[in-house]
Amino acid sequence: MKTIEHWINGTGTPAASARTTPVYHPATGQQRAQVLLAEPSDVDSAVAAAAKAFESWGDSSLSQRTKVMFAFRELLVKHEDELARVISSEHGKVIEDARGEIVRGREVVEYACGIADALKGSFSDQVSSGVDIHNFRAPLGVCAGITPFNFPIMVPLWMHPIAIATGNTFVLKPSERDPSVSRLVAELYVEAGLPDGVFNVVNGDKVAVDAILDHPDIAAVSFVGSTPIAKYVHERATAAGKRVQALGGAKNHAVVLPDADLDYAANHLVAAAFGSAGQRCMAVSIGLAIGQAGDELVEILARKANAVKVGPGDDPSSDMGPVVTKAAQERVVNAVARGAEQGAKVVVDGRGRTVAGHEEGFFVGPSVLDHVTPEMDAYREEIFGPVLGIVRAATVDEAIEIINANPYGNGTAIFTNSGEAARRFARAVKVGMIGVNVPIPVPMSYYSFGGWKDSLIGDSPIHGPEGVRFYTRAKVVTTRWPRTQASFTFPTSS
Repeated sequence: MKTIEHWINGTGTPAASARTTPVYHPATGQQRAQVLLAEPSDVDSAVAAAAKAFESWGDSSLSQRTKVMFAFRELLVKHEDELARVISSEHGKVIEDARGEIVRGREVVEYACGIADALKGSFSDQVSSGVDIHNFRAPLGVCAGITPFNFPIMVPLWMHPIAIATGNTFVLKPSERDPSVSRLVAELYVEAGLPDGVFNVVNGDKVAVDAILDHPDIAAVSFVGSTPIAKYVHERATAAGKRVQALGGAKNHAVVLPDADLDYAANHLVAAAFGSAGQRCMAVSIGLAIGQAGDELVEILARKANAVKVGPGDDPSSDMGPVVTKAAQERVVNAVARGAEQGAKVVVDGRGRTVAGHEEGFFVGPSVLDHVTPEMDAYREEIFGPVLGIVRAATVDEAIEIINANPYGNGTAIFTNSGEAARRFARAVKVGMIGVNVPIPVPMSYYSFGGWKDSLIGDSPIHGPEGVRFYTRAKVVTTRWPRTQASFTFPTSS
């Protein structure tokens, strides 16, 4: 049985770990490896290595840092196929979806390649007689990231390239469900010329998380996951004096107006709801059908959902792979059942889906539930699976009220040919990321990613300009250089 180790100070190591947990191949349901679960002493070792490395890396030149980032970016391109296959084998998503994840993460590395521009300070001359002021941004020290299973390479890439390029060192705690790709990333950093100890990986569960949150030598923690855990991370880490980025859950709505191209809208809703088996924090899980658009939209969605080919991620003909674990499969099945019990109409039923030759895999098919209401569990809960609920609304204003009443505010979209309706929607809706005829409005790397309400705990979005600000602190320097007079007099006499 393969054992996945930690990566500390430039090498793989079991450190003090004795506990393990299985890592499965979701398409077969079989265990493919076991991963070590860190003890607090393992976190101590990783932080000590990072702290030692910061002594020199924090003083390294911008040229040195960007040289590493350019090399790292090229290695991500070179090894894209290998990385994608590792992701698919542990997460379950199809290879092309894994490639897309790598590309979107790589965009942040490209932003980090230009970090010199983002770190430029300002200078004010002669603010008083003979006095100037300038400012610059300094790194924090050791930073840490705690990341989810659903994007095992992209979400960490939202964090560590910005942290490292700004002069910090980093300790990553990836999900124990699909940890292997983080080891490959660590090896690519070494090949890119990153010094030992600057990037470390500790695998683990809550023991490792708590050790990170409490560690006195960690200056900042970045987290992406569910809202309850985001709140826990934010509270515990801030109590320990750390900066915290804490991104939580979502319940993303896509509003479809009668004037929209319904076939176009349905194509994008199906892709956004069922891509990656719905295991995305930006997945569209609620379609808000306005007025007469409802019946026709549901009819088209049903046809397209039934046409989605479910299969193993390494099959090029698969549109959608399995969910990540048996427990996730059971959660999705139970969510569809509760929706039916509470009055939703099951238009497409993904329960009981099997794939020939992969009967033990964690497969569920796409499900579409019509006439969902905000009181139902299918609306209130983040199912995190391939379930699309359709809520009917009479007007755009009613749709806005429904969205604004939801506790989450991560992403939303509107499909329409009306510029007036789109503009009114974008201004009125209380959501952080909005798409107009774009179903998953994840911003480019030079903007920052972050929702509102319970989707972002605290006020620190991730990557882009906000990411640079998060991983650095400002220093303002006031200087005066008095003019000295030359004198022939012995200095002690004047």
